[in-house]
Amino acid sequence: MLAGKGFDNVINMAGGIKAWDSGKAVGSVDLGLDLFDGSETLPQILIVAYSLEKGLLDLYVSLQGKVNNEQVRELFKKLSGIEVKHQEIIFKEYCRASGDSADRKVFEETLVLSAMEGGMTTEEYLERYAPDLEVVADVVSFAMAIEAQALDLYQRVADRASSDENRAAMLRIADEERAHLKLLGRLLG
Repeated sequence: MLAGKGFDNVINMAGGIKAWDSGKAVGSVDLGLDLFDGSETLPQILIVAYSLEKGLLDLYVSLQGKVNNEQVRELFKKLSGIEVKHQEIIFKEYCRASGDSADRKVFEETLVLSAMEGGMTTEEYLERYAPDLEVVADVVSFAMAIEAQALDLYQRVADRASSDENRAAMLRIADEERAHLKLLGRLLG
């Protein structure tokens, strides 16, 4: 699956499906899709995507002040910076698609979602993955899980997009998530 999504070097470290010992996969196939009904305009889709990015940024900023490990604090700072850059890309796309040169602060006041990238809330992610927030590898793995969930969500939204323009925008955002995953993978290396 990953090789077909642009990952060139996929290594099966734990036996893959042969090692699967769970009775069911984690999360439903429609996880996060309730945020998109498929009929949205491109600006509406981009507002939701920006909101999800903001949710993750807010998480990283809040966790930065809650950890004692200086390396982890710096990691959260770096992860926050990545999300800010991704928000900038989405905001520029929103302005282009809407023909609106909106003030970013005013734009952000319209965001109402309580979910993060991938469609889950902060509490759901923390409960599901239970990372040790004082351990760099746990935080990177946690961030990778969120980015993978986001990549999957954006690709599923693209699959049900109502127009080629919407599909292309969602795939561009998914590509950003893929780039985030590669960066995080290098941090583990």
